[in-house]
Amino acid sequence: MSKQNIYVTGAEQGSGKSIIMLAMMDMLLGYSGKVGFFRPIICTSEEKDEQIQLIRQRYHINTPYESMYGCQIEEARDLINRDKYNELLQRIISKYRMLAAQCDYVLCVGPDYMGNDSIFEFDFNAEVANNLGCLIMPVVQGHGRNNSQIIDAVNRLKHALIEFDCDLLATVINGVYAQQVEELRKRFSHQPECTFPIYIVPSEPSLNMLSMGNISRQLNARILSGDQQTLNRPVKHFKIAAMQVPAFLEHLEKGDLIITPSDRADIILACLMSYPSTNYPQISGLLLTGKQQTDDQVISLIAGLGDTPFSVLSVDLDTLTTAMQIKEVRAKIYPQDERKIALALGLVERNLNYDELSQRLTRKHSERVTPLMFEYEQIQRAKANIQHIVLAEGNEERILRAAEILLLRNIVKITILGNISEIQQKITALGLHLDEIIIIDPLKSELRELYAEAYFNLRKEKGITYDMAYDIMSDVSYFGTMMVHLNHADGMVSGAVHTTQHTIRPAFQIIKTKPGTSIVSSVFFMCLEDRVLVYGDCAVNPDPDAQQLADIAVSAAQTAAMYNITPRVAMLSYSTGESGKGKAVDKVRQAVIIAKRAHPELKLEGPMQYDAAVDAGVARTKLPDSEVAGQANVFIFPDLNTGNNTYKAVQRSSGAVAIGPILQGLNKPVNDLSRGCTVTDIVNTVVMTAIQSQSEN
Repeated sequence: MSKQNIYVTGAEQGSGKSIIMLAMMDMLLGYSGKVGFFRPIICTSEEKDEQIQLIRQRYHINTPYESMYGCQIEEARDLINRDKYNELLQRIISKYRMLAAQCDYVLCVGPDYMGNDSIFEFDFNAEVANNLGCLIMPVVQGHGRNNSQIIDAVNRLKHALIEFDCDLLATVINGVYAQQVEELRKRFSHQPECTFPIYIVPSEPSLNMLSMGNISRQLNARILSGDQQTLNRPVKHFKIAAMQVPAFLEHLEKGDLIITPSDRADIILACLMSYPSTNYPQISGLLLTGKQQTDDQVISLIAGLGDTPFSVLSVDLDTLTTAMQIKEVRAKIYPQDERKIALALGLVERNLNYDELSQRLTRKHSERVTPLMFEYEQIQRAKANIQHIVLAEGNEERILRAAEILLLRNIVKITILGNISEIQQKITALGLHLDEIIIIDPLKSELRELYAEAYFNLRKEKGITYDMAYDIMSDVSYFGTMMVHLNHADGMVSGAVHTTQHTIRPAFQIIKTKPGTSIVSSVFFMCLEDRVLVYGDCAVNPDPDAQQLADIAVSAAQTAAMYNITPRVAMLSYSTGESGKGKAVDKVRQAVIIAKRAHPELKLEGPMQYDAAVDAGVARTKLPDSEVAGQANVFIFPDLNTGNNTYKAVQRSSGAVAIGPILQGLNKPVNDLSRGCTVTDIVNTVVMTAIQSQSEN
């Protein structure tokens, strides 16, 4: 059976197809590593197509920009005016097929509706989808319509699809008001084999809200102060500040964009002072207008503030013209707006049945697993059975930003630890939406006495008194670990600020190792371009003996299987097979004997060198009858020195995504972050922790 690709198009103007585009790209990358993105027609401008740029940057697609579209609008108009419509289609098909030949799947997104160019509306998209052999996915506008109007629009779409004999993937009605959703779902309920499946995506007001970034880009404003995070702030209202400061302050509202002439130093300073004040609402940004210069002293003051709490923008237009132009600014999603992207993906994922959609696609499976495929699969598994994860470092900005993404995508339930007032202030200052998060201060929590009693009973044989236990429970790592131990949380992640020892020592003392496991160890998931490898131990044990090395190998194989990797374990050394002699290689040889005796079902071999483990040609020479050599995916290093350096060398030289360290051997999951971790690293580690917890429960 031939592979089929997806063509997302608006059934009409204003459908909001961009969020469906993002969701479908995410879904396809979960099925296959090489997914292309294609637009049949783009507008010609000095700037590149925004949707292509969004996809390229968001998903790190290296396809040349020119290969991702059929032709520009001026070329298309010229061909049509010269009665060469078929030549236009041929150009589009030719470029599409060149891209499709390099990809496992292609997501096509139809051109935007272009005013009087009715030729480029739905009929054109239907014909292009047919000529490209794609399953079409029309998006119907739900926003601003009652149910009768929506039903009429769907009926018109049905007639058009029948007229053009399109192959339908599904129809999406997007942006439906919440109070209308249930009635529409009853009306359009369907079975998986239905020929006209319809999904309803509710309206999400914050997706339609302008951001400071929207205003900055679309007005070509200069950024005098601020960063990407402040540019992501939503704008709820616009205020022209033409009055004196006292009257101006009376009119401030949360989320305001203040528009004022550049020479109004009093208004500028009032805005800067109002933000940290608890007596006034926090604005979203400041837009200075006109060609007149802001006083140098004020500019110097702003520059000296460092990270200002909101963006300060500047345009040359006068205040009235600027205010009129802002009314034309559209809410768009940019690659840097992680919050809005996470919100959009979470919204669509909750309201589309991906299992049904996947059944409607002809899927061609391969052994290739890319980082995005691996991450997508793990996120879907985490969401299938939501776990409660405690993040011990609630005052850390990266933790809070990761928590927002995790909650927006409904991946896990989260508790963060720390001073409640300080954390809430930081959340507000960063402009994050963390209404559903639980915050606990170990110093003041009513659970502290319970946890101290539990720790005292666990450690009294070690000389711990109750008073000592009570003091210890003020530490976030101990408190979070005790939450997991007493089933108040399913797993813990820490280490963005604390050392590895500070994170895992409480786990050794409280959660302890699984029965039959002599040692706690770690693995990294090394996501290469076309496969995922498991490396262990690269973070915990400096020089394991043979028994410990065997336990690490068995634990790593079990961990790999937990994440749907069929383990083929290579026990690494400087020698392959029986050729080498010496204490180090003998240790590995003995570990192999111990591991195979305990778990004869495992495909586990060694000692072998790394090249013999990964290269089929070398394996045929050195270990011709091996089930592991040449195709290993779990690599056990003889010591921490070798493992840690190897994972970092592979990560840096190949561009691999390294997820971990993931701790293994504990009764319940606790995982350590690198102090240099990114927000994405934290999200990935929380997802992996959630899956560990699912396996333990």
